[in-house]
Amino acid sequence: MSWPVRVLGAVAGLAAALVPASGASAHGADAPDGTNYRTTVTTVTPAVAGLTVRAVEAGGRLELTNHSGRTIEVLGYSGEPYLEVRPDGVYENTRSPATYVNETLTADSPVPASADPTAAPEWRQVSGEPVARWHDHRTHWMSPDPPPEVAADPGRPHRVRDWVVPLRDGVSTMEVRGTLDWVPPPAAGLWWALVVGGALAVAALGLAWARTRPALGALSIVGGLAALCYAVARELDAGAPGPGTVLLQLLTADVWTVLAALAAIAAGIYALARRPAADFALALAGVCLAVFAGLVNVVVFSRGVAPVPWPADWARGLTAFVIATGAGVAGAAALHLRAASRTLTVDHRQSGAK
Repeated sequence: MSWPVRVLGAVAGLAAALVPASGASAHGADAPDGTNYRTTVTTVTPAVAGLTVRAVEAGGRLELTNHSGRTIEVLGYSGEPYLEVRPDGVYENTRSPATYVNETLTADSPVPASADPTAAPEWRQVSGEPVARWHDHRTHWMSPDPPPEVAADPGRPHRVRDWVVPLRDGVSTMEVRGTLDWVPPPAAGLWWALVVGGALAVAALGLAWARTRPALGALSIVGGLAALCYAVARELDAGAPGPGTVLLQLLTADVWTVLAALAAIAAGIYALARRPAADFALALAGVCLAVFAGLVNVVVFSRGVAPVPWPADWARGLTAFVIATGAGVAGAAALHLRAASRTLTVDHRQSGAK
């Protein structure tokens, strides 16, 4: 068995072993792949040393980190105690309706009859770290229909509203303030045109396979690295606090993207080494790269906000590059395989004629 196959097998095994641990990771199961609403935290008043709040997952959740040494309480929609972020971890009030409403981005989780905002809190620990991440629907636009001003002119940015999430520090009240803005969607057709044009250009290299195989191998490696870069960026935007959490997420929530990226890198190395099976490896890895690391992120072509910690156009460009590279490399390898098959057929016929 070749070493790239052994490496991929080892990664797959490690990912399978880590899957049960994914519940403790940073990435929410319903994190948006893109949106046209930007949630921004502007201030926390009064400021408390060691306390920070930010929007993560393209604004899908708020993240409160409390290293103040005190207990900070997040209040629910009726002003009831909802979360307590203590020095020893995060606790949720099982009597707060917000505990259930905030389970999903769409607020469609059922609220049990026992939930009562006027009842005395019943606390349940949900994390051993003083970091809370939750969907707060005061920071989102929850209607399927856009705001009136957006519906009237969706091609322009709009301030939808200013929002406030109340906190409590002992008996003192605090506020997290922020904004919700409409970000017009990009021209998706332009990005798809770049994908198709790039894929055709790369695929054309297959017509001169002997001279272009090293270039295709290099493109496959760069495409795999670009896919890994995008996956890492998503985890950083989801609030991953360090390399360990990022790695755990890559090997659990993003396992198919990681495997596709590593397969593209391994196939590229095969091609650069001029191994006999390089054409088949590039064809298979290219398809996997385009589908599992590229097409899964195409929502960013039609959304103004991408789930990455840098400008959305970079996310679109990286996604377009991954799809075009994967599809183009696969197309080039397929062209060579077809040409080689025809040559083999002709040789067989000539041998038979003799």
